[in-house]
Amino acid sequence: MSETTHDGGVAVTASLSTPSPDDGLSRADLAAKYGLTVSGARPGLFEYVRQLWGRRHFILAFSQAKLTAQYSQAKLGQLWQVATPLLNAAVYFFIFGLLLGARKGIPHEIYVPFLVTGVFVFTFTQSSVMAGVRAISGNLGLVRALHFPRASLPVSFALQQLQQLLFSMIVLVVIMVAFGIFPALSWFLVLPALLLQFVFNTGLALIFARMGSKTPDLAQLMPFVMRTWMYASGVMFSIPAMLADKEGVPGWVGDVLQWNPASIYMDLIRFAMIDDYDSSYLPPHVWAFAVGWAVLLGVVGFVYFWKAEERYGRG
Repeated sequence: MSETTHDGGVAVTASLSTPSPDDGLSRADLAAKYGLTVSGARPGLFEYVRQLWGRRHFILAFSQAKLTAQYSQAKLGQLWQVATPLLNAAVYFFIFGLLLGARKGIPHEIYVPFLVTGVFVFTFTQSSVMAGVRAISGNLGLVRALHFPRASLPVSFALQQLQQLLFSMIVLVVIMVAFGIFPALSWFLVLPALLLQFVFNTGLALIFARMGSKTPDLAQLMPFVMRTWMYASGVMFSIPAMLADKEGVPGWVGDVLQWNPASIYMDLIRFAMIDDYDSSYLPPHVWAFAVGWAVLLGVVGFVYFWKAEERYGRG
Protein backbone atom coordinates (compact mmCIF):
# COMPACT_ATOMS: atom_id res chain seq x y z
CA MET A 1 0.00 0.00 0.00
CA SER A 2 1.26 3.51 -0.78
CA GLU A 3 0.25 7.03 0.11
CA THR A 4 1.15 10.57 -1.15
CA THR A 5 3.48 12.62 1.05
CA HIS A 6 3.14 16.37 1.68
CA ASP A 7 5.56 17.16 -1.15
CA GLY A 8 3.80 14.99 -3.69
CA GLY A 9 6.16 12.01 -3.41
CA VAL A 10 5.01 8.48 -2.94
CA ALA A 11 6.03 6.51 0.11
CA VAL A 12 5.58 2.80 0.67
CA THR A 13 4.06 1.92 4.03
CA ALA A 14 3.93 -1.33 5.91
CA SER A 15 1.42 -3.86 4.70
CA LEU A 16 -1.84 -4.15 6.62
CA SER A 17 -1.48 -7.90 6.53
CA THR A 18 1.27 -7.95 9.15
CA PRO A 19 0.52 -11.01 11.36
CA SER A 20 -0.83 -10.37 14.89
CA PRO A 21 0.98 -11.88 17.88
CA ASP A 22 -2.36 -13.46 18.89
CA ASP A 23 -2.79 -15.35 15.63
CA GLY A 24 -3.09 -19.06 16.18
CA LEU A 25 -4.04 -18.81 19.85
CA SER A 26 -7.14 -20.66 21.00
CA ARG A 27 -9.85 -18.95 23.02
CA ALA A 28 -8.58 -20.59 26.17
CA ASP A 29 -5.03 -19.37 25.43
CA LEU A 30 -6.28 -15.85 24.74
CA ALA A 31 -8.23 -15.82 28.00
CA ALA A 32 -5.17 -17.01 29.92
CA LYS A 33 -2.92 -14.46 28.21
CA TYR A 34 -5.13 -11.49 29.08
CA GLY A 35 -6.35 -12.73 32.48
CA LEU A 36 -9.96 -13.28 31.43
CA THR A 37 -12.28 -15.61 33.35
CA VAL A 38 -15.70 -17.10 32.63
CA SER A 39 -18.49 -15.03 34.16
CA GLY A 40 -20.34 -17.07 36.79
CA ALA A 41 -17.91 -19.99 36.62
CA ARG A 42 -18.03 -22.46 39.49
CA PRO A 43 -15.11 -21.95 41.89
CA GLY A 44 -13.28 -24.80 43.55
CA LEU A 45 -14.95 -26.40 46.56
CA PHE A 46 -12.70 -24.84 49.20
CA GLU A 47 -12.80 -21.46 47.47
CA TYR A 48 -16.59 -21.76 47.43
CA VAL A 49 -16.62 -22.38 51.17
CA ARG A 50 -14.41 -19.32 51.65
CA GLN A 51 -16.76 -17.18 49.53
CA LEU A 52 -19.77 -18.47 51.44
CA TRP A 53 -18.14 -17.58 54.76
CA GLY A 54 -17.45 -14.12 53.39
CA ARG A 55 -21.20 -13.69 52.83
CA ARG A 56 -22.13 -14.74 56.37
CA HIS A 57 -23.44 -11.26 57.26
CA PHE A 58 -25.67 -11.28 54.18
CA ILE A 59 -26.95 -14.76 55.06
CA LEU A 60 -27.89 -13.69 58.58
CA ALA A 61 -29.46 -10.39 57.50
CA PHE A 62 -31.41 -12.06 54.70
CA SER A 63 -32.80 -14.72 57.04
CA GLN A 64 -33.87 -12.10 59.58
CA ALA A 65 -35.53 -9.99 56.89
CA LYS A 66 -37.44 -13.03 55.58
CA LEU A 67 -38.51 -13.95 59.10
CA THR A 68 -39.80 -10.44 59.77
CA ALA A 69 -41.62 -10.21 56.44
CA GLN A 70 -43.17 -13.68 56.68
CA TYR A 71 -46.20 -12.52 58.69
CA SER A 72 -46.02 -8.79 57.97
CA GLN A 73 -49.50 -8.82 56.39
CA ALA A 74 -51.13 -10.64 59.31
CA LYS A 75 -52.69 -8.74 62.21
CA LEU A 76 -51.12 -11.03 64.79
CA GLY A 77 -47.76 -10.64 63.08
CA GLN A 78 -44.95 -12.75 64.54
CA LEU A 79 -47.30 -14.52 66.96
CA TRP A 80 -48.16 -16.84 64.08
CA GLN A 81 -44.64 -18.25 64.38
CA VAL A 82 -45.77 -20.17 67.46
CA ALA A 83 -49.55 -20.10 66.93
CA THR A 84 -49.38 -22.21 63.77
CA PRO A 85 -47.53 -25.22 65.25
CA LEU A 86 -49.61 -24.95 68.44
CA LEU A 87 -52.84 -25.14 66.44
CA ASN A 88 -51.44 -28.13 64.54
CA ALA A 89 -50.59 -29.79 67.86
CA ALA A 90 -54.14 -29.16 69.13
CA VAL A 91 -55.63 -30.82 66.04
CA TYR A 92 -53.28 -33.81 66.33
CA PHE A 93 -54.11 -34.15 70.04
CA PHE A 94 -57.83 -34.28 69.29
CA ILE A 95 -57.53 -36.75 66.41
CA PHE A 96 -54.65 -38.97 67.49
CA GLY A 97 -54.64 -38.51 71.26
CA LEU A 98 -58.38 -38.65 71.94
CA LEU A 99 -60.03 -40.35 68.97
CA LEU A 100 -57.39 -42.84 67.80
CA GLY A 101 -55.69 -43.62 71.11
CA ALA A 102 -52.18 -42.76 69.98
CA ARG A 103 -51.16 -42.14 73.61
CA LYS A 104 -50.46 -45.84 74.02
CA GLY A 105 -47.31 -46.43 76.05
CA ILE A 106 -46.98 -42.76 77.01
CA PRO A 107 -48.10 -41.52 80.46
CA HIS A 108 -51.14 -39.27 80.02
CA GLU A 109 -49.57 -36.44 81.99
CA ILE A 110 -46.68 -36.08 79.54
CA TYR A 111 -48.51 -36.74 76.27
CA VAL A 112 -49.11 -33.06 75.52
CA PRO A 113 -45.41 -32.09 76.03
CA PHE A 114 -44.49 -35.21 74.01
CA LEU A 115 -46.80 -34.19 71.16
CA VAL A 116 -45.92 -30.47 71.11
CA THR A 117 -42.18 -31.26 71.13
CA GLY A 118 -42.63 -33.59 68.17
CA VAL A 119 -44.68 -31.06 66.22
CA PHE A 120 -42.22 -28.21 66.82
CA VAL A 121 -39.13 -30.28 65.98
CA PHE A 122 -40.60 -31.87 62.86
CA THR A 123 -41.93 -28.51 61.67
CA PHE A 124 -38.34 -27.25 61.81
CA THR A 125 -37.27 -29.87 59.26
CA GLN A 126 -40.44 -29.60 57.20
CA SER A 127 -40.21 -25.81 56.86
CA SER A 128 -36.51 -25.97 55.97
CA VAL A 129 -37.19 -28.43 53.16
CA MET A 130 -40.16 -26.48 51.80
CA ALA A 131 -38.20 -23.22 51.89
CA GLY A 132 -35.23 -24.94 50.23
CA VAL A 133 -37.34 -26.14 47.30
CA ARG A 134 -38.15 -22.51 46.42
CA ALA A 135 -34.78 -21.02 47.43
CA ILE A 136 -33.53 -20.61 43.85
CA SER A 137 -36.71 -20.73 41.76
CA GLY A 138 -38.41 -18.19 44.01
CA ASN A 139 -35.51 -15.74 43.97
CA LEU A 140 -34.47 -15.72 40.30
CA GLY A 141 -34.36 -11.92 40.18
CA LEU A 142 -31.75 -11.86 42.94
CA VAL A 143 -29.82 -14.79 41.45
CA ARG A 144 -29.62 -13.19 38.00
CA ALA A 145 -28.87 -9.67 39.19
CA LEU A 146 -26.05 -10.28 41.68
CA HIS A 147 -22.97 -12.47 41.84
CA PHE A 148 -22.72 -14.37 45.11
CA PRO A 149 -22.49 -18.01 46.23
CA ARG A 150 -25.95 -19.41 45.47
CA ALA A 151 -25.75 -21.67 48.53
CA SER A 152 -26.29 -18.51 50.56
CA LEU A 153 -30.01 -18.72 49.81
CA PRO A 154 -30.89 -22.25 51.06
CA VAL A 155 -28.53 -21.80 54.03
CA SER A 156 -30.27 -18.53 54.85
CA PHE A 157 -33.71 -20.15 54.67
CA ALA A 158 -32.61 -22.99 56.97
CA LEU A 159 -31.26 -20.37 59.39
CA GLN A 160 -34.59 -18.55 59.22
CA GLN A 161 -36.38 -21.73 60.31
CA LEU A 162 -33.91 -22.18 63.17
CA GLN A 163 -34.69 -18.69 64.43
CA GLN A 164 -38.39 -19.44 64.18
CA LEU A 165 -37.91 -22.66 66.15
CA LEU A 166 -36.15 -20.75 68.93
CA PHE A 167 -39.31 -18.65 69.39
CA SER A 168 -41.31 -21.87 69.54
CA MET A 169 -38.95 -23.34 72.14
CA ILE A 170 -39.90 -20.50 74.52
CA VAL A 171 -43.52 -21.61 74.25
CA LEU A 172 -42.44 -25.24 74.66
CA VAL A 173 -40.71 -24.38 77.95
CA VAL A 174 -43.93 -22.75 79.20
CA ILE A 175 -45.90 -25.88 78.28
CA MET A 176 -43.36 -28.11 80.04
CA VAL A 177 -43.61 -26.09 83.24
CA ALA A 178 -47.42 -26.03 83.03
CA PHE A 179 -47.39 -29.85 83.02
CA GLY A 180 -45.00 -30.08 85.96
CA ILE A 181 -41.77 -30.60 84.00
CA PHE A 182 -39.14 -28.17 85.25
CA PRO A 183 -35.73 -27.21 83.81
CA ALA A 184 -32.90 -29.62 84.52
CA LEU A 185 -29.28 -30.08 83.46
CA SER A 186 -30.42 -32.54 80.80
CA TRP A 187 -32.06 -29.65 78.96
CA PHE A 188 -28.62 -28.52 77.81
CA LEU A 189 -28.60 -31.58 75.53
CA VAL A 190 -31.17 -29.76 73.42
CA LEU A 191 -28.44 -27.42 72.11
CA PRO A 192 -26.23 -30.04 70.38
CA ALA A 193 -29.35 -31.88 69.19
CA LEU A 194 -30.72 -28.74 67.52
CA LEU A 195 -27.31 -27.92 66.06
CA LEU A 196 -27.08 -31.36 64.49
CA GLN A 197 -30.64 -31.06 63.18
CA PHE A 198 -29.83 -27.64 61.71
CA VAL A 199 -26.88 -29.12 59.78
CA PHE A 200 -29.10 -31.98 58.59
CA ASN A 201 -31.86 -29.56 57.55
CA THR A 202 -29.40 -27.34 55.71
CA GLY A 203 -28.13 -30.31 53.72
CA LEU A 204 -31.70 -31.24 52.79
CA ALA A 205 -32.47 -27.62 51.85
CA LEU A 206 -29.41 -27.55 49.54
CA ILE A 207 -30.43 -30.79 47.84
CA PHE A 208 -33.99 -29.68 47.22
CA ALA A 209 -32.90 -26.18 46.21
CA ARG A 210 -30.96 -27.66 43.29
CA MET A 211 -33.79 -30.04 42.41
CA GLY A 212 -36.41 -27.30 42.69
CA SER A 213 -34.41 -24.90 40.52
CA LYS A 214 -35.02 -27.13 37.50
CA THR A 215 -38.33 -28.70 38.52
CA PRO A 216 -40.64 -26.03 40.01
CA ASP A 217 -43.48 -28.56 40.24
CA LEU A 218 -41.53 -30.24 43.03
CA ALA A 219 -42.91 -27.58 45.38
CA GLN A 220 -46.41 -28.96 44.75
CA LEU A 221 -45.36 -32.55 45.48
CA MET A 222 -43.31 -31.98 48.63
CA PRO A 223 -46.24 -31.33 51.04
CA PHE A 224 -47.46 -34.89 50.40
CA VAL A 225 -43.95 -36.30 50.89
CA MET A 226 -43.45 -34.36 54.12
CA ARG A 227 -46.87 -35.40 55.47
CA THR A 228 -46.04 -39.06 54.86
CA TRP A 229 -42.67 -38.61 56.54
CA MET A 230 -44.36 -36.99 59.54
CA TYR A 231 -46.78 -39.90 60.03
CA ALA A 232 -43.87 -42.37 59.83
CA SER A 233 -41.68 -40.51 62.33
CA GLY A 234 -43.65 -40.84 65.56
CA VAL A 235 -44.68 -37.21 65.91
CA MET A 236 -48.03 -38.17 67.47
CA PHE A 237 -47.17 -41.56 68.99
CA SER A 238 -44.38 -43.74 70.33
CA ILE A 239 -43.08 -46.02 67.59
CA PRO A 240 -41.93 -48.87 69.92
CA ALA A 241 -45.20 -48.81 71.88
CA MET A 242 -47.37 -48.83 68.76
CA LEU A 243 -45.45 -51.75 67.19
CA ALA A 244 -45.06 -53.76 70.39
CA ASP A 245 -48.11 -55.98 69.87
CA LYS A 246 -48.40 -55.81 66.09
CA GLU A 247 -48.25 -59.37 64.84
CA GLY A 248 -46.73 -59.97 61.46
CA VAL A 249 -44.69 -56.75 61.49
CA PRO A 250 -40.97 -57.56 61.07
CA GLY A 251 -38.64 -56.15 63.71
CA TRP A 252 -36.63 -54.26 61.12
CA VAL A 253 -39.65 -52.06 60.35
CA GLY A 254 -39.53 -50.57 63.83
CA ASP A 255 -35.76 -50.09 63.53
CA VAL A 256 -36.10 -48.26 60.22
CA LEU A 257 -38.82 -45.99 61.60
CA GLN A 258 -36.80 -45.19 64.73
CA TRP A 259 -33.55 -44.63 62.87
CA ASN A 260 -34.99 -42.18 60.39
CA PRO A 261 -33.45 -38.76 61.13
CA ALA A 262 -36.68 -36.91 61.96
CA SER A 263 -37.52 -39.49 64.60
CA ILE A 264 -34.00 -39.43 66.03
CA TYR A 265 -33.88 -35.65 66.53
CA MET A 266 -37.37 -35.62 68.05
CA ASP A 267 -36.50 -38.41 70.47
CA LEU A 268 -33.26 -36.72 71.54
CA ILE A 269 -35.06 -33.51 72.47
CA ARG A 270 -37.93 -35.37 74.14
CA PHE A 271 -35.49 -37.43 76.20
CA ALA A 272 -33.57 -34.26 77.18
CA MET A 273 -36.61 -32.25 78.27
CA ILE A 274 -39.25 -34.74 79.51
CA ASP A 275 -38.40 -36.40 82.82
CA ASP A 276 -40.66 -39.44 82.43
CA TYR A 277 -39.76 -40.15 78.81
CA ASP A 278 -38.52 -43.76 78.92
CA SER A 279 -34.98 -44.16 77.63
CA SER A 280 -36.01 -47.53 76.17
CA TYR A 281 -37.78 -45.54 73.45
CA LEU A 282 -34.42 -44.41 72.11
CA PRO A 283 -32.68 -46.55 69.49
CA PRO A 284 -29.17 -47.73 70.43
CA HIS A 285 -26.28 -45.39 69.65
CA VAL A 286 -28.77 -42.57 69.07
CA TRP A 287 -26.17 -39.80 69.26
CA ALA A 288 -23.98 -41.60 66.73
CA PHE A 289 -26.93 -41.76 64.34
CA ALA A 290 -27.72 -38.08 64.96
CA VAL A 291 -24.15 -37.07 64.12
CA GLY A 292 -24.00 -39.44 61.17
CA TRP A 293 -27.18 -38.09 59.57
CA ALA A 294 -26.03 -34.50 60.05
CA VAL A 295 -22.56 -35.09 58.56
CA LEU A 296 -23.87 -37.23 55.70
CA LEU A 297 -26.63 -34.86 54.57
CA GLY A 298 -24.57 -31.76 55.30
CA VAL A 299 -21.62 -32.83 53.15
CA VAL A 300 -23.60 -34.55 50.39
CA GLY A 301 -26.08 -31.70 50.17
CA PHE A 302 -23.38 -29.05 50.00
CA VAL A 303 -21.34 -30.83 47.30
CA TYR A 304 -24.48 -31.71 45.31
CA PHE A 305 -25.59 -28.07 45.30
CA TRP A 306 -22.09 -26.75 44.50
CA LYS A 307 -21.81 -29.02 41.45
CA ALA A 308 -24.55 -27.02 39.68
CA GLU A 309 -23.46 -23.57 40.88
CA GLU A 310 -22.90 -22.11 37.42
CA ARG A 311 -26.29 -23.26 36.11
CA TYR A 312 -28.56 -21.55 38.63
CA GLY A 313 -30.69 -18.79 37.12
CA ARG A 314 -29.85 -19.71 33.52
CA GLY A 315 -32.43 -20.88 31.04
